[in-house]
Amino acid sequence: MSLVLDASVTIAWIIPDERTDEFRAVFDRIISTSAWVPSLWRLEVANVMEMGVRRGQIEASFRDNSLSDVALLPISLDLETHDRAWAETARLAAKHRLTIYDAAYLELAMRRRLPLATLDRDLRAAATLEGVELLGE
Repeated sequence: MSLVLDASVTIAWIIPDERTDEFRAVFDRIISTSAWVPSLWRLEVANVMEMGVRRGQIEASFRDNSLSDVALLPISLDLETHDRAWAETARLAAKHRLTIYDAAYLELAMRRRLPLATLDRDLRAAATLEGVELLGE
């Protein structure tokens, strides 16, 4: 079964100090079954990596190589995310006091009836309340 992957788990997998056996299991699952992400996921992951370069935490070459590696994974962009931003996603954000960005992951997991891989505490709490299976802690 596929899953919905958020930026927090992606970054934790990319940064070697953050990797755990649970993250490896999530990415093994992605390799074997694929994952779905909202259209903002690439921007979020690239932004975190760029901020790491600017803060001197990682080298630009590490950013570039990591993003190239992630691009090889069987991850599908959900093309409906933007159509739902001002309706279902906005309602979930208001209901659970999430950012619209985090609510987009929750909306996608709910709509596709897939587990959600996230480390974000507020998003995990909202997903639990909405009955979404969680991965990645």
